[in-house]
Amino acid sequence: MASFWAKVPQAPKDPILGITEKFLADEDPCKMNLGVGAYRTDQGKPVVLDCVREAEKRIAGNFNMEYLPIGGLKEFNDLSVKLAYGDECAAIAEARVASIQTLSGTGSCRLMADFMHKFAPDATVYIPSPTWANHHNIWRDANVAQTSFRYYKPSTRGLDFEGMIEDIQTAPSGSFFLLHACAHNPTGVDPTSEQWSEISAVMKEKGHFPFFDMAYQGFASGDCVHDARAIRIFLDDGHQLGCSQSYAKNMGLYGQRVGCFSIVCSDSEEASAVESQMKAIARPMYSNPPVYGARIVTTVLGDEELKELWYKEVKGMADRIIHMRTLLRENLEGIGSSLPWNHVTDQIGMFCFSGLTPEQVDELANDHHIYMTRNGRISMAGVTSGTVGRLAEAMHKVTSG
Repeated sequence: MASFWAKVPQAPKDPILGITEKFLADEDPCKMNLGVGAYRTDQGKPVVLDCVREAEKRIAGNFNMEYLPIGGLKEFNDLSVKLAYGDECAAIAEARVASIQTLSGTGSCRLMADFMHKFAPDATVYIPSPTWANHHNIWRDANVAQTSFRYYKPSTRGLDFEGMIEDIQTAPSGSFFLLHACAHNPTGVDPTSEQWSEISAVMKEKGHFPFFDMAYQGFASGDCVHDARAIRIFLDDGHQLGCSQSYAKNMGLYGQRVGCFSIVCSDSEEASAVESQMKAIARPMYSNPPVYGARIVTTVLGDEELKELWYKEVKGMADRIIHMRTLLRENLEGIGSSLPWNHVTDQIGMFCFSGLTPEQVDELANDHHIYMTRNGRISMAGVTSGTVGRLAEAMHKVTSG
């Protein structure tokens, strides 16, 4: 009897995980993995924040292991929304924000996609070009129509602001736009505050719905308030909006899968209905979110001393990445590269969109044992003061041939 699954094809490898597999198979002692978006110390080691270790001590043995409600830990949701929207946010004071705990940022985005499919079935989501590759998978598998809008200009390695505004203006009124709140992945290119204000005004005029994916609050500039400025500009302009939050990067809770999904509504009655439907979507998907990471975040954000320590530590991580950008540019220019490398320091966040071609990336892997995604995205968190010189030399060799 033939197997039920005999015709199931092999799925293509995830591009990030595929890089890691090649890296692990490489036996060269000087190999470098610059593909994975996970923070490393200047010694190339994973890190657990001191505020997280202290939170672990405080919660150890003090709670049972019962299920959380479908919507998660309420105090966690409340603190997360304040972190994103600000302590003085009018929508919070007026109980107009619907929120639930999620399985990190990926889970938040998937819930938004499914919410769109159920309650805005005819809408199209506009996704920046380029974007985090999984965004396309998430909205595709939720059966939501998607298209792209211009965001990055390869010729300047910066923002295509004019193209972005034009695409927002020509999109059908009432469209949904996926926006990176800060530290755009993969480009590291963010609009200025003035540009965000113009983007907000055009989107308000067209009646579009903005959904912010905020995976790096605090991790971009080192300042959580500054990194949330786009969302707060839109709130001040009177938008209803959605937000996906993740604590993977900024608290180093990668494996705990801690996130929050929120939507700003027109009034408290609407928020109550929206939140009930968020829970209804989550129930058949995973039923209840995990408790441990949510308690860690709640302990850190709910204690002023631990929160200040977290602010200090997240700034330290952001500053190290900014320093690696400076060193990489200095090394490339010091070697004598005739190419412009100002974009390395102009960009922000974990990733540097280097401008390397797929062929040059392959050459880096094959000849120099340096691994990154084929679009030339470098995870600056994987660069150290001990390896940045060799990285610059290798990049100079593959770009000067």
